[in-house]
Amino acid sequence: MTDIPDPSPELLQRALAVRRSALALGQSSDGQRCEAVQAMAAALEADGAAILAANQRDLAAAVADGLAPALVARLKLDPPKLAAAIAGVRQVASLADPLGRRQLHTELDQGLVLERISVPLGVLGVIFEARPDAVMQIASLAIRSGNGALLKGGREAIHSCEAILAALHRGLATTSIEPQALALLTSRQESLAMLKLDGLVDLIIPRGSNDLVRFIQDNTRIPVLGHADGICHLYVDQAADPEQALRLALDSKIQYPAACNAIETLLVHRQIAPSFLPAAIEAFAAAGVELRGDAAACALGVPHAAQDQDWRTEYSDLILSVRVVDDLEMALEHIASYGSRHTDAIATTDPLAADRFLAAVDSAGVYLNCSTRFADGFRYGFGAEVGISTQTLPPRGPVGLEGLVTYRYRLRGEGHIAADYARGVRQFSHRPLPL
Repeated sequence: MTDIPDPSPELLQRALAVRRSALALGQSSDGQRCEAVQAMAAALEADGAAILAANQRDLAAAVADGLAPALVARLKLDPPKLAAAIAGVRQVASLADPLGRRQLHTELDQGLVLERISVPLGVLGVIFEARPDAVMQIASLAIRSGNGALLKGGREAIHSCEAILAALHRGLATTSIEPQALALLTSRQESLAMLKLDGLVDLIIPRGSNDLVRFIQDNTRIPVLGHADGICHLYVDQAADPEQALRLALDSKIQYPAACNAIETLLVHRQIAPSFLPAAIEAFAAAGVELRGDAAACALGVPHAAQDQDWRTEYSDLILSVRVVDDLEMALEHIASYGSRHTDAIATTDPLAADRFLAAVDSAGVYLNCSTRFADGFRYGFGAEVGISTQTLPPRGPVGLEGLVTYRYRLRGEGHIAADYARGVRQFSHRPLPL
């Protein structure tokens, strides 16, 4: 492990305050948490001008410091983006309560009844780069799911994050939910020390570069939810509708190239490549996309030769790798070798090819004839997301409310003891009861 600093007394005190507030929050009613999230949305709306002004300060400093264009795009908050984020907060308030759901109800024996009930995780530790809108998304999901949160944004977003959290605190202060359930960390030392807060923080959620995610995974004992890479693919099958496939490819790349669900590689079946690629090359060039292709793609007009590293790279920019493949199986092999298990799509009118692709690609999202940009909690109807998980175990894909709860077994008896069952005095019935 890297040398991680011990938490300072101040950080321990703040983390303890978040945990105490989270315990109370976890006991609050559905109505109280809904009211709190609505109040947060109203406060964000009221403070919109101040939030946008703070973001302008961050943007000016970021440009002066030479921040990468992809990170500048993620950092930027404009009125439409802020309005969409606030709409997402309100949608979170309208979602069904994730807590107190009875997932299992079994009579083990007469008078001995077992339940499994959904409960909050506790405290989330969230670390993100250049994503001030993540503060709104994560805070609303945390409060709605009964969890506290320690939030650490990148230094490039410090003014935006402070303005957003100030609004959220003002909103919560008008409700029965304690504002101390949400806290903002402001230094790198604090974010590093948070990795040692096992016992106070129950889940770390990193949102940022693959280097950031891997560093956190390697340097904490706290469970980590996240993805290191967003290397997404679109495979254009020989039976694809060319016009539709081109629309999907363009949207998947240029609609928001800095997003982790934008495609980084376009795979094209060899039979359709001679007719599909020339039109695609022209359209991507008009959109300002730099294309890098294998030998077959370059022979059809792709202007730059791809290196092996290109297939492994998340550009988060207007750059796209193009490879011509012999068939569906070669496309599947490429995705298995270079993909990050995030989101991959096929464009085809062949139902057999579609079914094979949907069954064989082991990614969190596997799509047919639609843009990879749909891999998003808001678009899935989750209201917002805390991040996207590419791990095999759940939660997987965009993580909303249901990914922020765990469960507890509750057993109610009438003086039952295990010895009676060991001696055969009593027998288990294991009778299912209504949920």
